Amino acid sequence: MKKYSTLLCAAIVLTMVLSSCTSQKGSATTDVSGTKASNLPNTLSAEQTAEGWQLLFDGETLKGWKRFNHDTIGPLWSVQDGAILCNGEGLGEGSGSMGGSLITSRQFGNFDLILDYKLSPGGNSGVLYHVVENPKYKYDYETGPEFQLLDDGGWKGELREEQKAGSSYDMFAASSSKKVKPAGEWNTARIVYYDGHVEHWLNGEKVVEFDENSDEFKSRHSNSKWKDYADWNKSKTGAIALQDHGAPVYFRNIRIKEL
Repeated sequence: MKKYSTLLCAAIVLTMVLSSCTSQKGSATTDVSGTKASNLPNTLSAEQTAEGWQLLFDGETLKGWKRFNHDTIGPLWSVQDGAILCNGEGLGEGSGSMGGSLITSRQFGNFDLILDYKLSPGGNSGVLYHVVENPKYKYDYETGPEFQLLDDGGWKGELREEQKAGSSYDMFAASSSKKVKPAGEWNTARIVYYDGHVEHWLNGEKVVEFDENSDEFKSRHSNSKWKDYADWNKSKTGAIALQDHGAPVYFRNIRIKEL
């Protein structure tokens, strides 16, 4: 009887271990794109890969990325615990000679981009697209439109609605019904761009939608700060940029599908 009990206990333990391994390896959640996603961070499921999704961050290195208008990454950008960290705490936008946005080495035109981000209290950052790298531009936002990342509740200072989290910065305000998690928690941002039609998604809900060819877009542009930047939004291909805005911010699970 004692031997049987021992064998039974061992069998139960083995079953639990195998079940746990299978769960970690095989189960998947639904991604905000509607496909089955891998449970492991910075990886793609078979379904995502089959649909054309590609990882822009491998979870360990900054391969495929560079600092805007620099040959070296610099000290502010690093990889920590499976996430890209911009540690610009206490420094201004662009963080002087040390900083600057991190941009992809590849160029993208029409795309669907999804990533997770986590801000520090009062943090400010952004995800930009169609960024053109050229020494004549000091900042990435001189050419690239921005999905605003901001700790709305912790930001000290006046804000217009089109400057808050999820907005197309200084152009279109994110929906007032948006669900954004506070500083220190992961949020999921998504940008869909196709021939001038733009969508911003935040935590699985669409919060902004507009068409660059519309009269409304032209009107908003003429009343925004971007009217003073001659090359803003002129290029329809360019790099994806993670903005250095003088605050700690983390990024992970960065994936893109070209459309």
